[in-house]
Amino acid sequence: MNKNQEAKSTLASRPELPWDNPRFRNWIAVVKAEKAVVRELSRALAEVDLKIAQLDVLMNLYRHPGMSQHDVARKLLVGRSNITMLLPQLEKQGLLRREGDPKDKRVMRLYLTDYGEKRLMEAMTIYTALIDKVMAQSTPAQCDAMAEQMRRITEMLQRDDG
Repeated sequence: MNKNQEAKSTLASRPELPWDNPRFRNWIAVVKAEKAVVRELSRALAEVDLKIAQLDVLMNLYRHPGMSQHDVARKLLVGRSNITMLLPQLEKQGLLRREGDPKDKRVMRLYLTDYGEKRLMEAMTIYTALIDKVMAQSTPAQCDAMAEQMRRITEMLQRDDG
């Protein structure tokens, strides 16, 4: 058997991979886009000395003041231990404060400080500018269709988690 025949034989015996499958190819495009957005947002947020996870916490506390640590973790789809590590950092930076729940002494309620709200607004200016830049590549109808598809994927995977 010559080298050309050996190469064909080896290729024929390899399992078929999904490179040409449009679903696979399109999924990879979504993943690459997400990574590019995360990279750019991380870089831009460094200007205001915040990380994406910290921004997520601040946004949720702005929208839902007084959330418990458990509520924040559930809302962000992360473990309580992740939030436990973030809160002291945010508190040390003066961005949030913790207050005991008068009805349940085991629960700490979380609130943005005035400084935390100011920093959040700076970060949101950066975030919305990036969103505008990225989403300007699509029509409003395309943006709506993309969002609806991502919601369906999220819901399907959350159902599968239990």
